[in-house]
Amino acid sequence: MGDMFRSEQMALCQMFIQPEAAYTSVSELGETGCVQFRDLNSNVNAFQRKFVTEVRRCDELERKIRYIETEIKKDGIALPDIQDDIPRAPNPREIIDLEAHLEKTETEMIELAQNEVNMKSNYLELTELRKVLENTQGFFSDQEVLNLDSSNRGGAAGVDEATAQHRGRLGFVAGVINRERVFGFERMLWRISRGNVFLKRSDLDDPLNDPATGHPIYKTVFVAFFQGEQLKNRIKKVCTGFHASLYPCPSSHNEREEMVTNVRTRLEDLKLVLSQTEDHRSRVLATVSKNLPSWSIMVKKMKAIYHTLNLFNMDVTKKCLIGECWVPTKDLPIVQKALSDGSAAVGSTIPSFLNVIDTNEQPPTFNRTNKFTRGFQNLIDAYGIASYRECNPALYTCITFPFLFAIMFGDMGHGLILVLFGAWMVLSEKKLARIRNGGEIWNIFFGGRYIILLMGLFSCYTGFIYNDVFSKSMNIFGSRWVNNYNTSTVLSNPSLQFPPRTSSKGIYPLGLDPIWQMADNKIIFLNSFKMKLSIIIGVLHMVFGVCMSVCNFVHFKRYSSIFLEFVPQILFLLLLFGYMVFMMFFKWIKYTTFTDFQEETAGCAPSVLIMFINMMLFKNTPPPAGCKEFMFEAQPGLQKVFVIIGLICIPWMLLGKPLYIKFTRKNTAHGETPLPTGSSGHDESAGGGHSHDDEPMSEIYIHQAIHTIEYVLSTISHTASYLRLWALSLAHAQLSEVLWSMVLSLGLKTTTFTGSIGLFVIFGAWAMFTLAILVMMEGLSAFLHTLRLHWVEFMSKFYEGLGFAFQPFSFKAIVDGEEEE
Repeated sequence: MGDMFRSEQMALCQMFIQPEAAYTSVSELGETGCVQFRDLNSNVNAFQRKFVTEVRRCDELERKIRYIETEIKKDGIALPDIQDDIPRAPNPREIIDLEAHLEKTETEMIELAQNEVNMKSNYLELTELRKVLENTQGFFSDQEVLNLDSSNRGGAAGVDEATAQHRGRLGFVAGVINRERVFGFERMLWRISRGNVFLKRSDLDDPLNDPATGHPIYKTVFVAFFQGEQLKNRIKKVCTGFHASLYPCPSSHNEREEMVTNVRTRLEDLKLVLSQTEDHRSRVLATVSKNLPSWSIMVKKMKAIYHTLNLFNMDVTKKCLIGECWVPTKDLPIVQKALSDGSAAVGSTIPSFLNVIDTNEQPPTFNRTNKFTRGFQNLIDAYGIASYRECNPALYTCITFPFLFAIMFGDMGHGLILVLFGAWMVLSEKKLARIRNGGEIWNIFFGGRYIILLMGLFSCYTGFIYNDVFSKSMNIFGSRWVNNYNTSTVLSNPSLQFPPRTSSKGIYPLGLDPIWQMADNKIIFLNSFKMKLSIIIGVLHMVFGVCMSVCNFVHFKRYSSIFLEFVPQILFLLLLFGYMVFMMFFKWIKYTTFTDFQEETAGCAPSVLIMFINMMLFKNTPPPAGCKEFMFEAQPGLQKVFVIIGLICIPWMLLGKPLYIKFTRKNTAHGETPLPTGSSGHDESAGGGHSHDDEPMSEIYIHQAIHTIEYVLSTISHTASYLRLWALSLAHAQLSEVLWSMVLSLGLKTTTFTGSIGLFVIFGAWAMFTLAILVMMEGLSAFLHTLRLHWVEFMSKFYEGLGFAFQPFSFKAIVDGEEEE
């Protein structure tokens, strides 16, 4: 509990490590995760540090691991999860073996990949050739009449040679081109030949695979018929420009059939070789995948160690590494043990040792948390990291946050949904923690699983107090209201009034009486109840926040601030708004219908709001006949005294601290000049306190005036801000009632068989709207409003949040951070 009340005490330490034990010692410190190192080589370029060669070596190993991991994922091989057996940082001998193994694996993978690409390229070319030969059968059968082989056909048909030369002989070019380039290719051929090229094409139905990427490629087979050698050269240049692949294609049908047979035989042989290559590649990758996650973590740890060693400084004798670090004082024995274990691991004869040194620097803030408190601490840290050793609001937020949320979200049914969702995440947290690709929204929900669970439990409690379950009430203890009217009166009057004096038989034991669910003045009664409840809780919350500032003043020995800041602030808050809360309770106690004394009947009860306004303006409001304006005799004088003291508190806050600083500064100037030890200033700076020694008095007056105006105005505005508890609670209850009356009740009113079937549809719609609007949207709205009440209304009373977080050198944080990215 003490760890959560304020941040842990930190110590600045200096460690001396022998070079041969540096690697193992830092490795042990990384496993403990309780040391934040400082950079002693900030003026040295990152490429000129001592262990930059080792860091580059680790970068190269990481590159190889990434390459192998990419190849493994490309083949769809699953990597094992090693969360339960995370390896330690490797020793130097393991590093050499790991480097050699990765080098061998990478070389083998590159050779296999290159051979596979070459074979697939050859396979693609043969496939395209086969497609050309198969798809051009029809092209050539159509061109037989054009005398492709004029010498053979001329002799058979008896055509003389002069006529054959006059008709000429058509040449052709066959190949394959990407489908998206066909139309441009066809236009270009028409332009260069002026329409003297006859192009036949056929789209391939099945896509081909790119050898390098494996992506599907859609291609088209074409044959271009032409006449003349010059036109042939032009066509080939166009094919080259459009990246078309040209293939030899005999004009004779028999030769084409023979060539197709040979190509198919070569394709079968190549397919067999490719299959064997894939099997060998899969076996290699499957063997490597078993150890790849461990290798990756080992290399990350090794790289982190050398990065940390680059923060160390070498002494003048080059025989010792010197480092500075922040360590929680509770963890000093753990750090010393880690250093001794690191020296023992390499058999170093000279032990490493740790010295605590004095400093005036502000230490980092470290709040030790567990899986329950971590979510609440994250809410506070999102506003600002606490100054060193100041009070930590997260301790109280564990209760106040879900409670204020539940006031706005008071419904047992909706709270039960949150409880079930939070309990599922809490009970299955080990399995759910292994989900790595859940997304940012899932990580936020899972990180706040205990917050959701508590919000649900508190919502169930406030829903029980409000007697609200999906906008319906429960009659657990039996209503304390009795109907004294006869049957005819009830049937003949749509509205009847129950006087509390005759119809009330006591007080409902816990929560609201269920009779209010049917009352016409339900909203009026709940408005009054919840509005007063929000003001009471708000004032108590703010008073607690102001009182927490005393803990900071006492801890940092700023005792003058107790009298000059806390006392006027608490008086101003209590004498005005605390008095208003008192009058609410006094009004509830004094005025009742169970009395014959008219001045104490409910009709004579004055409005607390009007009374407070009259108190501040020193005005009077005439009471009704037979009633008194004030609740007790001494109230007018007491209110004037409270207002006067409250007004006195304003100049008290405005001038008290500046005058005290001015007076103490004069005494210091006339007295002896203190030695600049910094011991007294350490407390001020450590707690985020402001040192006014060098600040001009004019700035101090202005600074204090701003704080005074801010506090006085914020006391009024913050009190009104807590009315959001009433507003959101009322809105939540009304939305729930609207969904019940306008959606689900329609299905419940039907009595036919078809209506019972429609009830399933209506219930599904009601459940969907309930989850989407009331649980998710209203829940998120209540969560944000609760967060604002804590950040602004509560924490502004005592919390500075000017610190910086403690970021220890931890292997666990490094590995988890890499996995999240």
